[in-house]
Amino acid sequence: MGNTNTNWASMTDKAIIETIGSFIKHQRLQQNKTQMQLAKEAGLNRWTLSQIENGEAITLLSLIQILRTLDLLYLFDGFSEKEQISPIEYAKLLKNKRQRARNTNDEEPENTESEW
Repeated sequence: MGNTNTNWASMTDKAIIETIGSFIKHQRLQQNKTQMQLAKEAGLNRWTLSQIENGEAITLLSLIQILRTLDLLYLFDGFSEKEQISPIEYAKLLKNKRQRARNTNDEEPENTESEW
């Protein structure tokens, strides 16, 4: 298994592009596809695919097309925004949480006094 602790912040832009290109090439080979096959399926020319695999920059749109064809779009999951609630708001919600149930189907008994 390869290095899973890549320190992206310490890498140069060029090194990041090269790492992405290497990843794409590895995934392509794992799926037993030639550059020409992948490029055709992605709607790109082979030269564009060759560029990224050789560490050259390509457009974001081309990268998306390649990752879609390789069924790797899940890699973008880290870009999704998740709504988070503050601890104070959460505490307020817990404070207002129902603690007891009340039967609303029964009518309140009338105040009946004995006629004796």
